[in-house]
Amino acid sequence: MSDAKYFSSSKKGEIFELKQALKSAKKAEKRDAVKKVIASMTVGKDVSSLFSDVINCIQTDNLELKKLVYLYLMNYAKTQPDLAIMAVNTFVKDCVDPNPLIRALAVRTMGCIRVDKITEYLCDPLRKCLKDEDPYVRKTAAVCVAKLYDIDPTLVEEQGFVDALQDLLCDANPMVVANAVAALSEINEYSTSGQLFDINSGSVSKLLTALNECTEWGQVFILDSLAVYEPRDQRELQSICERVAPRLQHVNAAVVLSAVKVLMKSLGNIQDQDYRSTLVKKLAPPLVTLLSSEPEVQYVALRNINLIVQKHPHILSQHMKVFFVKYNDPIYVKLEKLDVMIRLASDANIQEVLAELKEYATEVDVDFVRKSVRAIGRCAIKVEGSAQRCVDTLLELIQTKVNYVVQEAIVVIKDIFRKYPNKYEGIIATLCENLDSLDESEAKAAMIWIVGEYAERIDNADELLDSFLTSFTEEPSQVQLQLLTAIVKLFVKRPSGTQDLVQKVLGLSTQESDNPDLRDRGYIYWRLLLTDPAAAKAVVLCEKPLISEETDLLEPSLLDELLCHISSLASVYHKPPSTFVEGRVPGRRIMPKALLGDDELDEPVDLLGLDLGEGAPAAAASAAAGGGGGAADLLGGHDVKNVPTAYVPAKEVWISESKGQGMELQGSFARRGGQMFMELTFSNRSGSGPMSEFAIQFNKNSFGLNPASALEVPTLAKNASHTCSLPLNTLGAVQRMEPLSKLQVAVKFTAGSENILYFSCNVPFHIFFVEDGKVDKSEYLSTWKEIGDDNEVTSTHNNQLGSSDQIAAALDANNIFAVAKRTQDGQEMLYLSLKFCNNILVFAELTLSGINAVQLALKSKTTDVIPGVQKVFDDILAGGSSEA
Repeated sequence: MSDAKYFSSSKKGEIFELKQALKSAKKAEKRDAVKKVIASMTVGKDVSSLFSDVINCIQTDNLELKKLVYLYLMNYAKTQPDLAIMAVNTFVKDCVDPNPLIRALAVRTMGCIRVDKITEYLCDPLRKCLKDEDPYVRKTAAVCVAKLYDIDPTLVEEQGFVDALQDLLCDANPMVVANAVAALSEINEYSTSGQLFDINSGSVSKLLTALNECTEWGQVFILDSLAVYEPRDQRELQSICERVAPRLQHVNAAVVLSAVKVLMKSLGNIQDQDYRSTLVKKLAPPLVTLLSSEPEVQYVALRNINLIVQKHPHILSQHMKVFFVKYNDPIYVKLEKLDVMIRLASDANIQEVLAELKEYATEVDVDFVRKSVRAIGRCAIKVEGSAQRCVDTLLELIQTKVNYVVQEAIVVIKDIFRKYPNKYEGIIATLCENLDSLDESEAKAAMIWIVGEYAERIDNADELLDSFLTSFTEEPSQVQLQLLTAIVKLFVKRPSGTQDLVQKVLGLSTQESDNPDLRDRGYIYWRLLLTDPAAAKAVVLCEKPLISEETDLLEPSLLDELLCHISSLASVYHKPPSTFVEGRVPGRRIMPKALLGDDELDEPVDLLGLDLGEGAPAAAASAAAGGGGGAADLLGGHDVKNVPTAYVPAKEVWISESKGQGMELQGSFARRGGQMFMELTFSNRSGSGPMSEFAIQFNKNSFGLNPASALEVPTLAKNASHTCSLPLNTLGAVQRMEPLSKLQVAVKFTAGSENILYFSCNVPFHIFFVEDGKVDKSEYLSTWKEIGDDNEVTSTHNNQLGSSDQIAAALDANNIFAVAKRTQDGQEMLYLSLKFCNNILVFAELTLSGINAVQLALKSKTTDVIPGVQKVFDDILAGGSSEA
């Protein structure tokens, strides 16, 4: 009979029946009961009430039953730490059991139970298991050291477990060596006390020997460690390469890429050119073979190949055809192949590459066609001898009159004009014929640039640019900026007959737009044209730097760093690990600004106070003539010292003196310098003895909020108090709470005896608002329209802050950013955006509807967060913009 029977129940008194069965004297009945408990746990039922009954089953010589009890214990030990301590004696006993499977099972389970009380008892059994006679136990113990380091790094270093792992590198069993390498690598990555994993020439020989005999994942760990080793001399370097090279033929893609990483790093250090060329020839076939794997592996291989060919394009220069797109390739593989094709394009193969790209441009997949057309332009820029052929191909594609093809072609032709000035201008007339079909901002901007750059050769350039002005205010900022510059270019080239046009665009840019970039550029051009037309001509028509294919390459330093991370996520994202992986060590979690004192932070400037009205051009002219004021004049006379700081709610009493047995706890939450904090004040009101050994722990919560470091509170004498800031992160366990802001906390302290107190509080949402939550205007508009009206919630709030500028500044200090501002029917309106740390975006429309009232409309794809966001707005608008 299958195990499915354990997942079915009659629903009648189920917990009671299981409790009785767990107490049964019959082993079979007890085993079946534990299986039912595990089945219930697997499907999400709460069976924690059976904890003590299940733990009583741990004293058994039945291996299957013991495994089930250990599985249950790992799952519920966190919620029942006091009861979990009952299992310690069994753990210690099982660690010396004659059966190596039971010894390994015991030490593995102890490492998975993240309870401080059990950790204290883990050291002696773990030390014995690291020297166990059975290799299975030793390899399990090696991994357990890494788990223990994650719980208590200081304990691992003080107890000498790191040295014990170093000794295991010389173990006779390859799997023990591999696990020791894996554990040491993990520990070294998160260590704050320097280099703990030191490989020497002796251990390298052991690692290379184990490489041939351990499993594929063991090989990956060993190869990754070899990649960071610096050989003593050329002989050792070549020896390592020779012994690693056979891994290139491995069936597992991870092993192949790890071997490639080792060899790629070695290439730059090999002095023997003959051996170097031999090694290069060995690298190409395995990389090509990876492109015959399933699409997901192909994609990872292509992202890594993209890095490799940027550093050493000759490695795959003879294998261009393997990157030609197949009809059944997924789109993500097609796009990556296109990128690699351009990297490998040269005079020798450009003809066949162009033929392929032209064929791709007639496909049905729009994204792929766009990328193919753009690739033709990149080929023209990279391979100068093919430029004419590429331009002819682009013109043929424009004649197809397919809208998106035409627009992409115009974008890349603009880049070709910049690369080869005064060479292909004969095609401008053909481009102008398609002016009316342009509806994408990038294509419009490219066409406007071409018209402005070659205005003296286009008879009706003024008419063409004037046609874009009719919809100037509705155009994206990219088009507006390009149109402003193009018309100024036209004016300095052909002043007669274009004065009205330039005045019109300068007026629209400076008076009708709330885009600061556009307004600033408009004022600069206005001042230049008023004060020194010759200087304006020199600035606007200056010689532009030529573009090249190298502009699309990664920075050399970044490329070298990514090549050291081949076969990892960094090589797929093309970003260093530090940008998307945050270390678990508290010291690494703190952002640089959080290390500064308040007086060291740059004072923010209220740019929203910059409101240049009707007389702006005249003011600009007088300023240019030397009559302008200082920065305070430009900012409307605002005093930058009065810029609001982040809102910190007043501290609440979370644990009263009576409930806390003489210990009182007050607290609040804050966000400073990109870091979340819990502000705590502990007070000893007992009037008797001291309080010490304070600790804090959070339950699962909606945002995974968790302490980023241990709580540091000194011993409190009677009637003493201590205030501290506990840094927080969002790396904890996530579980939806009602309300979402609810946080359940446990505090432990010793006052004669150990005391554990529990309380819950509500976390203000503003501490989850991140610093990069500002979106541009076009994204705001498109997303606001995309989110349905059903997701819009409106409310009215009391306004104690005053003007819209003061409101915007106070919100900005709390990472709620003003995207735009306008006045309609005498009412001022602010358009705002914010982003949570888990990437939930919220958009707001704030209308000043009265002297002391504002109307707030909120939209988000995740409406559950809106009540909490409303509360934040209510607190800030009520005057809570200064730090308590």
